[in-house]
Amino acid sequence: MKGARRYLAVTAALVSLGGAAGLVIPEVWRAGWWLALGLTLAIQGPLGWWLMASLGTERFLGVWALGIFTRLALVALVGLVLVPGLGLPPAPTLLSLVGFLMVSLAIEGIVAVQCSRVEVR
Repeated sequence: MKGARRYLAVTAALVSLGGAAGLVIPEVWRAGWWLALGLTLAIQGPLGWWLMASLGTERFLGVWALGIFTRLALVALVGLVLVPGLGLPPAPTLLSLVGFLMVSLAIEGIVAVQCSRVEVR
């Protein structure tokens, strides 16, 4: 579980930085930024934790694939339902969401490589 704890620590740092940036970004970006940060934390946090817990097991690939599908579904849901339904500006909201998800995915990959029980070449 060392990887899961490290993942949570780095994710907490991302949320802290994202929250701080959310206080100073232009007004047009703020609502979408906060929605994207909250959704990323709510979806990516548990998915990343689950993936870290499955490192070195036979279920790793299935967990990873489900995580990718879930992220794609989240972007579609936000773009097709939440943005129009809440009247949010599409570009700032979706760029924020995809940005947070990509950074989270990169964190996931880096921590997975550092903590993997499988030899990486």
